[in-house]
This record gives sequence, C-alpha cells and structure tokens, in this order.
Amino acid sequence: MIRHLIVAFSVTASLMVPFQATAAPLGELSRGVGFANPALYLQQKGPTLAPFAQIRFCVQNPSDCAIGSGTAMVTLTAEKKAELQRVNRTINRKIIPVNDQSGPMGDVWQADVAAGDCEDFALTKRRHLISLGWPATALRIAVARTREGEGHAVLVAKTSEGDLVLDNRTSRIRPFRQAGLSWIKIQSGENPRLWFAL
Repeated sequence: MIRHLIVAFSVTASLMVPFQATAAPLGELSRGVGFANPALYLQQKGPTLAPFAQIRFCVQNPSDCAIGSGTAMVTLTAEKKAELQRVNRTINRKIIPVNDQSGPMGDVWQADVAAGDCEDFALTKRRHLISLGWPATALRIAVARTREGEGHAVLVAKTSEGDLVLDNRTSRIRPFRQAGLSWIKIQSGENPRLWFAL
C-alpha cells in the first residue's frame, strides 16, 4: 500500500511539476522571512499529494498555478491590511455558500463563481489579491479540519505579522494559531502545484 502511494506521488509530481521546481522548498523557507519569528508561521514538513480537485483546477486554470517569483512575504502596512480585510469581507458576501462535493463531478475547485464552497472562496480571494498587486508567492491555499472535524480550505497570506487566515466562515482576518483549525497541508508559494504537509 505504501509503495503504491509513493509511486502515485512520483507519477503525479512528474506530470504536474517542471523538473527545476524541485528546488522550490529551500528558497521558500529562506526567501523573504529574514529574522521573523518562526512561531508566527505555519511550519512545512515534507512534500505531500496535492488535492485531486486542485490538480484539475490547475489543468483548467494554468495561470492560477504558474510558478511565482518575487517576495514570499508581504510587509503588512495599514493599506495592505485594509486590502486583506476588504477582499475577505467582499468575497465572503459575494459568493453564496454551497457544498459541491455531492455533485456528479465530486469536489470541484473554481474561482470567481456566484456560488461555491470553501476552496472556491479561497481561490477567488487569491485571484483578487494578485490583481491588486499582491505577490502570488505570499498567497497559499491550505487544507485543514474544523473543530467539528469537517474538511476545510482557506487562503493563507504570509505577512510580516505572520501567516494570516482569510476564511469564508468569518470576516475577521486571524493569525493561523487563532483560526480554530487543525492544519493538514499547504501549497508551495513558489509553485502552487506543489503541496507540503503541516
């Protein structure tokens, strides 16, 4: 069973990730963080499988999954904080929450939809922040479990004040430790097709 999982990971990684991207984790860990307190940031472990619905999303939306460049952390000025709050609040009001996992395609990841579930909110927020000039490398989708044990996805913004969570369940932007979530995995900032265990 473990051998099959390793083979599946290898095949998925080789199909979805250009060879030079294997160096991404080292750069991501060191670039842009400087002397920031590591307790303020989610700690990545080893590589893990991307959610299958995210792989489909990347095939259909390659620009959302392009290898990024630029700073891996945003200095959180008053203006940037206001942008985060505005985007989180606006998208939370704009999208009608609907669970799509029971549909014929199973879980479908989409951005800029009229109705969708948690990852659709997160993808839309990421796209909108990028359009405002935020670096894609600082905006990552993370998968977690709520206190009730339900699977959940959120957008995590890496800032000078730590990893901040944009969640469709609240209009408040929270540090990751105060989000009420048990963290499972997160996208690489540099290559959204790569995921890491948390």
